[in-house]
Amino acid sequence: MMAKGSYGTLLLATKDLDATFERLQTCLHDGQGEVIQAPTDQPYGVRDCALRDPAGNLIRIQELS
Repeated sequence: MMAKGSYGTLLLATKDLDATFERLQTCLHDGQGEVIQAPTDQPYGVRDCALRDPAGNLIRIQELS
């Protein structure tokens, strides 16, 4: 349960992060959200990216190895 006015976070996984990110960028360029972080290899062993949807929710997508 979240407090009214707070933003949510969604974590997703994909086998091809770069292809998924490219497809999502098409929607984002149409004013449907924003890129927070392009695909990045994190020091803790995960490759992920972050987006914000039009409602302000954070969406993180990581690549399955």
